[in-house]
Amino acid sequence: MSANHMQPLGDKVLIKRANAKKSQSGILLPESVQEKSREAEVVAVGLGKYDEQGKLRPMHVKVGDCILFSSYAGTEVKTEDEQAEYLIISQDDILGVLV
Repeated sequence: MSANHMQPLGDKVLIKRANAKKSQSGILLPESVQEKSREAEVVAVGLGKYDEQGKLRPMHVKVGDCILFSSYAGTEVKTEDEQAEYLIISQDDILGVLV
């Protein structure tokens, strides 16, 4: 399975976590000593969620948006290539769109 073949349902969003950051001196720190990035790129979005009146609440993000999300949000998604880290999160776990 690849991330390109996944369509989130409802108000879920598929995101690709940003790459690890380098230190100010240019050294790439191993994952074990750095906090995982809470920045990500939106890869796919669901159609939205229906409210109590049956009206569809539209999504606030779109494919390509760079977002900031809650620390412990989402479910990790494994891909065949394992080159990138993908998560499926709820739209409610998105804190904002980075501009």
